Amino acid sequence: MIVKTEAELIDFGREIGQNLSAPKIIELVGDVGAGKTTFTRGLAEGLGVEEPVTSPSFTIKKTYTTKNGGYLAHYDFYRLKDPGLMSEDLAESINDENTITVIEWGKSVENLLPPSHLIFTITFNSDGTRTIEEGTE
Repeated sequence: MIVKTEAELIDFGREIGQNLSAPKIIELVGDVGAGKTTFTRGLAEGLGVEEPVTSPSFTIKKTYTTKNGGYLAHYDFYRLKDPGLMSEDLAESINDENTITVIEWGKSVENLLPPSHLIFTITFNSDGTRTIEEGTE
């Protein structure tokens, strides 16, 4: 799928969010600036999250409450080569039946992710569009 603008990327995320139910694990793959957090912002809107969604690059994790009383756990492992104690935190989120877990830069935790998790690869193209490919591990 090709999206031409950030607004279209948010709309795509919103559509996914409106059709998701917990528990669910989503891994986002893409270079810096590809739109992983932008996608997550739309996903959060679709889940009914009312607070602003920002990148967890420095905090590693941010948690939001969804409209149905569940949670969206948003992780960014970019700065961690070894997730250490965050592995335990991630495992709790993954195993919580009320949580949708989104993981950016998940290479360091791939051994914790179940084979059935969703993967969205977002590629920023030279013409300013983005290509989104969906798959599972």
